[in-house]
Parts: sequence; structure tokens; C-alpha cells
Amino acid sequence: MSDSVPPSTDLPIDDELEPIEILTLPLDAWHRERGARMVEFAGYHMPVQYEGIMAEHLWTREHAGLFDVSHMGQLGVTGPNVAAALEALMPAAISDAPRNKARYSLLLDDQGGVLDDLMLTPQGEDQVYMVVNGATKYDDLAHMIERLPDEITLNLMEEHALLAVQGPEAVAAVARLIPGVDALVFMQAGAFDWQGHALWISRSGYTGEDGVEISVPAEAAVALADALVAQPEIKPIGLGARDSLRLEAGLPLYGHDLDPTTTPVMADLGFALAKRRREAADFPGAARVLAEREAGPALRRVGLLVEGRQPVREGATVVDDGGAIVGRVTSGGFAPSVGAPIAMAYVPAALAAPGTGVTLSQRGKPHRATVTAMPFVPHRYFRGVK
Repeated sequence: MSDSVPPSTDLPIDDELEPIEILTLPLDAWHRERGARMVEFAGYHMPVQYEGIMAEHLWTREHAGLFDVSHMGQLGVTGPNVAAALEALMPAAISDAPRNKARYSLLLDDQGGVLDDLMLTPQGEDQVYMVVNGATKYDDLAHMIERLPDEITLNLMEEHALLAVQGPEAVAAVARLIPGVDALVFMQAGAFDWQGHALWISRSGYTGEDGVEISVPAEAAVALADALVAQPEIKPIGLGARDSLRLEAGLPLYGHDLDPTTTPVMADLGFALAKRRREAADFPGAARVLAEREAGPALRRVGLLVEGRQPVREGATVVDDGGAIVGRVTSGGFAPSVGAPIAMAYVPAALAAPGTGVTLSQRGKPHRATVTAMPFVPHRYFRGVK
């Protein structure tokens, strides 16, 4: 799950429209002091790059990058039988999940369409911590408030920032400041203390690299960010590199690769359908989703290696030999670690096998591409010492 830089949007001009307020996050001035180029995303000013997307991308792959993802929605969900209540909205097995073990899941509509992808962590018998995408957090809240029992409380943790430190040297660097972090394994979380501030840290992220995500009180965010980038391995990294990193890792971006027209099976996210939930068929849209799982969906999300050097972007189409549109590109760009343009697309099942050649059309120009297995670069999550 990841929010990233959106495509540009043309808005109608209307003198009567009130200007939309763009909000600032706790590290806004911190980013500007370091020369970040700021853009509007999800209603906030966000850093898109500092010294350049290519350099920041490669630094993260080789060392460690600090990402400000405070625009994401951090939710505390509490109340009696909270796990069972949340299971009515998504296909995760929450009630029998180990405490402090993070799970990736999907908020589904009644037809099995994806309303959002998210991370959730049971913190106690009646408490779940959840992170949802920034651009959808208020819609997610409305959806959950409407459907959850009255005794369930949703707390949007707007007084907290969220920092991600990603890369092969990330955990060792963070552990110098916060002892014990290095004992976590992938998708494990826990409570920590830094200079008297309570932190919630999970060994997770959305770059394909090892690393951590740190929930920190907003008043301590600047001091913690300063301490992190004082480590020689860590540099601040913008949303541009975050997007290219997650694309290389084959990770979908909500609003681009995922939306209500896609199902978990179409999106190749079948792992998010817990076995117990599949057997009970008791999650939203279960009939459609399980039928697709059995018979196969009409369209599948696949990875593409694009020939040449020209990136093919979101909005390009997949066409057959006669030029008819049969699929769509949902993410694309140049992959610094691969040294070539890559993309993700939805294609007919008959074209989804790795090695299949396809034709893409971007602004009327054809591009050849080959379906390839994802991720484009190997994930390097730390799952423990073997």
C-alpha cells in the first residue's frame, strides 16, 4: 500500500469556486529547509524530490532513505470484538492474528471491488492499529463508520506523523537511536520509546527493501527526522523515488493499479484472501471474488518490460493486432535499478503469461513490451535468521 505522485488534473475554471486549502504536515518546513521541491498531493504539500529522483532511488536501494508519509491515515480502532467487526469489511483473518503482527488487507465494496488497500496490526484484544492511503482516508472513515457497530470507536491519529526508513542499511541505522528495533522481523511491530516519546514501529514499508515505519507524535517529528538523517546511511527521499521504488517492487498503488473496478484476484492480490475467510465466504463480494479465483478473471495485473528507452505511462493502452484496445497501463516509468522502462497493466488472461509479447499505444505511438513476472527487482524483506 502506497500513496505517490498523482497525474496532473485539469480543473474547470469557476470564479465562484472557493480555493481548496492545501494543508501542511509536521515536517513541511523541515523539507523546505533541505531544498525539497514541494507538490500538492492528497490535500497536502509533499516533497517530490530533493537532489533528483534517480539519485534518491539508487541511494535507497544501496543505503537508506527517509520518507515522510504523514499524509497517510493512521487509525486506532477500538471496542468489543473489534477484530470480528473489521472482518465484516475485509478478507483478512484478524480475530486469530497474533498480536503485533501486521497484515496487508483490502477494504472491499459489496461487489468485491477494492475501495482501498491498507495495513492493520492487532495491538490488543480490543484494539487494532491501521494505516490507510492518504487520498482515501476520509472516504474509508465514512465507509467504516457507516458499517461498524456503534460500540466500535475510530480515532484518526492526526496528532501523529509517520516516517518510513527504507533500504538495506535502514534498520542498523535506526537501531543506533532506538535499541531493539533490529529484533523485529518483517511485518512485526511493537511499542518503543525515544527521548520520552512513545513510538509505534513496524518492520515494513512499500519499496521492496528492508526497513521500518515509525509512528511518532507530531511534536517530536522534526527532532526524530533530524536524528535519523544525522546517521550517515540515511538521506531524505521524496515521493518521486518512492513511486519508482514501489513500481520496481511490483507493488500496486491505490487510485492507479487498484480501484473499485478491480478485484483482489484481478490485481494478483490473492494472498490477501485469508484461508479461513475463503472457506467461510463471509467477506464483502465473496461470491464474485471466489468465482474469479476458481475460474480466473477476465483481466489480470501483470508486469511489463518495455522495449527501447521511452517510458510508457499510466493511461497508455494495450492493443491487439487490429489496434483494438484490450487492456490498460496503470503505472509506468523508467526503472533505475533495472536500467529500462517498466510498467504494470491489466491485460486479458490469454496475454498474462510471462514471456508474452504485447503492443502498447501511447499518444498513438506503438511500443512493444513483454509480460514478465513481478517484482522487477527482488524483495529484500528481513524474515529472520535462517
